[in-house]
Amino acid sequence: MRRDASWREPDTAEVLPQHKLDHKALEAYLNQHLPGFGSQPGTTLTIAQYRSGQSNPTFYLQKGSQAYVLKKKPPGLLLPKAHKIDREFKVQKTLSSVGFPVPKPLLYCSDASVIGTEFYVMEHVQGRIFRDFTLPEVSPPERSAIYVAMVETLAQIHSLNIRSLQLEGYGRGVGYCKRQVSTWTKQYQAAAHRDVPAMKQLSEWLMKNLPDNDNEESLTHGDFTLHNIVFHPTEARVIAVLDWELSTIGHPLLDLAHLSAFYFWPRTLPMLNQGSHIQENIGIPSIEELISIYCRCRGINPILPNWNFFLALSYFKLAGIAQGVFNRYLLGNNSSEKDSFLFAKAVQPLAETGLQLSKRTFNTALPPVDSTRHLFVQTRKGQEVLTKVKQFMKEHILPAEKEVFEYHVQNENSVERWKQPAVIDKLKEMAKAEGLWNLFLPAVSGLSQVDYALIAEETGKCYFAPSVFNCQAPDTGNMEVLHLYGSKEQKQQWLEPLLQGDITSAFCMTEPDVASSDATNIECSIERDGDSYVINGKKWWSSGAGDPKCKIAVVLGKTKGPTVSRYKQHSMILVPMNTPGVELIRPLSVFGYMDYLHGGHFEVHFNQVRVPASNLILGEGRGFEISQGRLGPGRIHHCMRTVGVAERALQIMCERAAQREAFKKKLSEHEVVAHWIAESRIAIEEIRLLTLKAAHTIDTLGSAGARKEIAMIKVAAPRAVCRIIDRAIQVCGGAGVSQDYPLANMYALIRALRLADGPDEVHLSAIAKMELWEQTKRLTAKM
Repeated sequence: MRRDASWREPDTAEVLPQHKLDHKALEAYLNQHLPGFGSQPGTTLTIAQYRSGQSNPTFYLQKGSQAYVLKKKPPGLLLPKAHKIDREFKVQKTLSSVGFPVPKPLLYCSDASVIGTEFYVMEHVQGRIFRDFTLPEVSPPERSAIYVAMVETLAQIHSLNIRSLQLEGYGRGVGYCKRQVSTWTKQYQAAAHRDVPAMKQLSEWLMKNLPDNDNEESLTHGDFTLHNIVFHPTEARVIAVLDWELSTIGHPLLDLAHLSAFYFWPRTLPMLNQGSHIQENIGIPSIEELISIYCRCRGINPILPNWNFFLALSYFKLAGIAQGVFNRYLLGNNSSEKDSFLFAKAVQPLAETGLQLSKRTFNTALPPVDSTRHLFVQTRKGQEVLTKVKQFMKEHILPAEKEVFEYHVQNENSVERWKQPAVIDKLKEMAKAEGLWNLFLPAVSGLSQVDYALIAEETGKCYFAPSVFNCQAPDTGNMEVLHLYGSKEQKQQWLEPLLQGDITSAFCMTEPDVASSDATNIECSIERDGDSYVINGKKWWSSGAGDPKCKIAVVLGKTKGPTVSRYKQHSMILVPMNTPGVELIRPLSVFGYMDYLHGGHFEVHFNQVRVPASNLILGEGRGFEISQGRLGPGRIHHCMRTVGVAERALQIMCERAAQREAFKKKLSEHEVVAHWIAESRIAIEEIRLLTLKAAHTIDTLGSAGARKEIAMIKVAAPRAVCRIIDRAIQVCGGAGVSQDYPLANMYALIRALRLADGPDEVHLSAIAKMELWEQTKRLTAKM
């Protein structure tokens, strides 16, 4: 390709020392063997190295206005069957001859004496290469068109006739999946620098769950992804597919799974291409849409069998590739050492993601279109997750209610009462495998607050359901605190195990000796002493403290400082529960209920409790600032679940009213009961809309901008739901207050919500203050 001599190729830099080429020998060889290379006498060959290549070193060659790309094997000791650039050259030459978009291969050199290894030269294709899957640099319509072009090109590859291309001997199709598992297992074992149990487990699972149809024979690319595609400079059109090193004859769905892997990328792990995690970006097709386009182009059924196997295998392969990149760094011949340690750290989370995907059940067909109009619309991902949560609740959680209840009855007088029954641990593993985990945290789940509002409503229908999805209070609020305000070390030590569900936490704010509804009354002291802080004080209603897995408490206390503002005298600090001086005094009951499942609500004393100064969150005097950041989402999460409680109570009311007779007619036929049912439905719709409005305001304006909406729903929801449960109890009669129905427990929990996270009266005062200020502002503007 002709190029201006002053052109600087993107993503290139000076050749790395370990990849230095014999400049003169290369130029002499190309002058002799590459037609047209020497057509501009007097010009000098310049060489730059592409920084994106992690396998075979790739170079940009320019001589005058002529531009080429050279690819060579890396120097030094190589893994067996890796870096076969002769295969790349062969397949590109074949594809180029039939007009498929690849860089035209020009010359292959098997003489290692020229530059130290075999190499080949191809034409340089000028266009756009995108490295961030979210494509932030283009408009939404073009974003969509780029994805469509990409998946259509993949379908085109898989539709090629390997016999007419004379590529029958390019690879063995039959048994491809088994060979892939075996090959990548060996590649990983040869490159491993430490033991990663998840890799061994994933390898074993893959070998035991090979697809029955492991006999498909298509040309596969092996690394078909966004950054290996060159798009037209101005059009959403593929003009070249790069990097055919891993191409062979095999099962095409592994290519599709590899392309789809970024949809499932763990949010705690940076993207290896330095791009952004997928959010609800306008224009990016859903995974089902991508599959639908691919299958339509190939003329196959969009319901793909063994999709979990291919996704798990793609993550196993990615982990193996990441290990190989780091291994080449250790051997001193990696073409991009800058990111080598990032690749090393990625191996374990990639393998663990592969294991989780292996346990999931997928429906790859497009979901039916919901023609119903909603005032507050969920994102596409939110709709998909809600559907899965509803199914999970119906099939697994609600049927387990009896077993959980019986466990606590049997262990009421045993220390085991504070533990969770085994069935909940099993449900947690299932939920995690289905990707229904940490749904409350947008940065991890990718869900909006509106998305989560409707999901939380569903989980509110069963008192232990939030725990199954790792969405239970107070852990959700504490995780939000650490996510928003925690230091890197605090996140690593406490946030990560909380997100994994390995530990639980407690929140210690309210105190028995002061009116804690005015948080400035908090007296628990946090005093600096050298490189430590010493905590002294009494707390109660410390939720979660009784759980044997509770390892950390977030404590609000008073720090001495020069500030005179009463709102900047308090701080938050992390206190491990096993620290000397932390004493669990007694559990507190809520209307007689001990709330064993959630670790209860404890009185906790802190007597000369010493923790490192690094345990302070954000800084001294920042406690109320953190509290508002924590309590905003926390309050609305309670309200979201409360709507679900109301739906369950109304369901019980209607079932009882339809079954029981009194005074010669069904209870539902008595006007007073019918009115209770109607009023309950009206109330539910009202508080759901107010909850969704608050969630939408958080999504658009943030927690601070939604203070009024959050305060309104915090008052409205528990009040309304208490009335609904009370009606349900009346309809059920004596049974309604017994252990035969969950209504009494529901009432206790919802009535307590009128005190938790601030009593109604505090919120009402805040609402009135904001309303008066807004009205005054409008009046002033008119005047």
